[in-house]
Amino acid sequence: MISYLLKKLAYAIATLYGVVTIVFLLFYLLPGDPAQMMMGQNESEEQLANLRRKYGFDQSLLTQYFYFINDLSLVSFHSLDPRDFSYDNGKYDGVVVVSTDQTAVMLKAPYLRESFQRSGKKVSNVIAETLPNTILLAVCAISIALIIGLSLGVVSALCRDTWIDNSIQLVSTMGMSVPSFFSAIIFAYLFGYVWHEYTDLHMSGSLYELDDYGEEVVLQWRNLILPAIVLGIRPLAVVTQLMRNSLLEVLSQQYIVTAYAKGLTRTQVIFNHAFKNALNPVITAVSGWFASMLAGAVFVEYIFNWNGLGKEIVEALNTLDLPVITGAVIVIASLFILINILVDVIYVRLDPRVKLDT
Repeated sequence: MISYLLKKLAYAIATLYGVVTIVFLLFYLLPGDPAQMMMGQNESEEQLANLRRKYGFDQSLLTQYFYFINDLSLVSFHSLDPRDFSYDNGKYDGVVVVSTDQTAVMLKAPYLRESFQRSGKKVSNVIAETLPNTILLAVCAISIALIIGLSLGVVSALCRDTWIDNSIQLVSTMGMSVPSFFSAIIFAYLFGYVWHEYTDLHMSGSLYELDDYGEEVVLQWRNLILPAIVLGIRPLAVVTQLMRNSLLEVLSQQYIVTAYAKGLTRTQVIFNHAFKNALNPVITAVSGWFASMLAGAVFVEYIFNWNGLGKEIVEALNTLDLPVITGAVIVIASLFILINILVDVIYVRLDPRVKLDT
């Protein structure tokens, strides 16, 4: 198991390095002056030149790439010369391991740089304020998808080719076909506006809001209901379809026939033998859906005004805040890789037929 995890970790590091390189090339080769993006259109050329020198925008692309990787690395080299744009200047949180007159080697957390539009606020702080809300939204959405999707999938499989099965298949197909942003608009309008009197739900709102007097921050759990349902519709439909097809395939296996021959009841066969083995493709799909939700929540969060990372990405795109965009993409990619590793380990535990060296 240890060698398996080490191999997965090596693949993860290589994949993340590729993602970081692509993100750097995509955003730092864009036309436009980053210094101009930070300071606006009314600054003098001297101020822009000082800003380029401070952040290294006047350096070659290769030099900028080296310092970009250096900032993200856990082991980093930092100049101790205040005239160098890579000078520590208190921005890095870490421990100095080796130090000379000109350079220090540090152990530190990845540094995602500073926001262009938030007066030097660290991107890591921006993400730390919004990512928990997105994770909460994704967890609630995937929980809805699993609980309802697995139940509907089992019912559909056990009622194969009946009107119940056909109805579930029709609804799940519609759920997969409707884009999340369209569902968000419909749900917000119907449940937050037309039927607000009965649902007591709002068209928009975040987890924490000011009270009616604007003095105290209040926890608003009801604002989570609509975006979680909307974000969970498509994975719910996928889970339903996968569970139905997987369970039907498992029920046709020889060991299921043997279990019936031993005198086990239908309930015992389904829940003690078939259900567990039918979960494998569902787990694989859910892992992908959960990771993609962190990125796919962008439109849902923006429509419902949910204060999460997706809404932050939209605002950063509107203001060309490149560090926030790159930082968010890197964090989402890291979570995606981590989730896939965890799912691979769970998959091995659930199905002994999967070899550790695969």
